[in-house]
Amino acid sequence: MDNNHTQHFSVVKEELDVHMILARVYEALQEKGYNPVNQMVGYIMSGDPTYITSHNNARSIINKVERDEIIEALFENYIETKLR
Repeated sequence: MDNNHTQHFSVVKEELDVHMILARVYEALQEKGYNPVNQMVGYIMSGDPTYITSHNNARSIINKVERDEIIEALFENYIETKLR
């Protein structure tokens, strides 16, 4: 392995709509009285699915995408809306 060059990281996109999944999970967390942003950050940082409520199958839904896919979608959205 050559440590003098930057590694390239590529995420393979799946058929799942990460934005739709995040919206549904956000809504379920909000309905249960949680702070959705705090809970979703806790999940992304730790990988612990118990940060996500099982209300409306939110926990099952968020497990359909990898955490790195969620982070990628969030960065893409931020760049598209804030930096362009």
